[in-house]
Amino acid sequence: MPSSCIIINIQQLVNVREQSTLLKGAAMAELPCIENAFLLLEDGTIAAYGAMYELELKVPQLPKHVIDAQGSTVLPAWCDSHTHLVFAASRENEFIDKLKGTSYAEIAAKGGGILNSAQKLSNASEEELFNLAWQRLKEVSRLGTGAIEIKSGYGLTVAAELKMLRVIKKLKQQSSLSIKATFLGAHTYPLQFKNNHQGYINSIINEMLPVIAADKLADYIDVFCEDGFFSPQEMAQICHAGKAYGLQPKLHVNQLNSIGGIEAGLKANAISLDHLETMTDIDISLLSNQATSKTSQQTICTLLPTAAFFLRMGFAPARRLMDAGCAIALASDYNPGSSPSGNMNLVVAMSCIQMKMLPEEAINAATINGAYAMGLDNELGSITIGKKANLIFTKNIPSLAYLPYSFGTNLIDKVMINGYFID
Repeated sequence: MPSSCIIINIQQLVNVREQSTLLKGAAMAELPCIENAFLLLEDGTIAAYGAMYELELKVPQLPKHVIDAQGSTVLPAWCDSHTHLVFAASRENEFIDKLKGTSYAEIAAKGGGILNSAQKLSNASEEELFNLAWQRLKEVSRLGTGAIEIKSGYGLTVAAELKMLRVIKKLKQQSSLSIKATFLGAHTYPLQFKNNHQGYINSIINEMLPVIAADKLADYIDVFCEDGFFSPQEMAQICHAGKAYGLQPKLHVNQLNSIGGIEAGLKANAISLDHLETMTDIDISLLSNQATSKTSQQTICTLLPTAAFFLRMGFAPARRLMDAGCAIALASDYNPGSSPSGNMNLVVAMSCIQMKMLPEEAINAATINGAYAMGLDNELGSITIGKKANLIFTKNIPSLAYLPYSFGTNLIDKVMINGYFID
């Protein structure tokens, strides 16, 4: 691709913003678009945009390379801010167990779930893990994902957690996608620490974190705060230790139970609180107070509808959270146990169908707010001058609402990353 090119005859250019802003509450329904538009790219970034009738005025000298969008809708690539993309094997046998009535907690109690994935990952080489993850990255990029967060957490030993994080670092180095790494050593307790929680927390703090910081293996730290996993007090201790090494928290809370994770997460100044399927009035009030405060850091509510769908759980109360003034991001939770799909198009559709989000709200949540949930808001998530040209070109569609409406059809024609169309 030449250093300069122009895209013309765009049916609708979506999420056009002069400046990036984290969207909260009613603002999430505002999705600025330009009909019959052009988009100028220079060196893989957005240089200018406007309606076709403004082209001669805004771009008096056209670059030699012209791309005719032929009526495609163009929108920012998806920003998937919560995944577990590095894993060694699928878990369809547990899927069958769930169909037969075995609960998530029962599977975990007999060594399944996260411990199952940890055992398989410990037996896999770094090369095997990288090759598997590389194929998954290629698949999700073809489906429109241009930025992705990837967690560790299937290691649960010093050696295996570091192995996962080295794989993620290699993915960062070799992929054109924007990738953020999150250390999730506190995913569950290994069997040998089942009755010695502080012993495993000490291993995280004293053995894992110093190496992770020295080798620059992570951007964030995460904890699975849940009954039978890590308590709010344990989560606070781990977050405090991670922050001493410059790792800001992104946290699993309120997936199965409300046990104080939201309050602890807000006190830890988490960049995002993820899952939120099980919410009380007090939980929503805490998030609302934080979202409307002018002094506190903004914590994003990251919702993972395909996980709720796969586990046959109630969905997160998206409408109540937005009505309370909260900022919502959407992510896939791509993992082998509870959301074996990284398809953000399905995430957006399911958010509309099952959580009653408007198409505009869901697209904002999966683009600009997803970028904020990864600290990439200055680079991605909207059509803004200076941001990377990570773009989705749709097939010809009658309207933007057709994307979540026609949920079973792949409506993506082409994907551009850093100004280049991917294979």
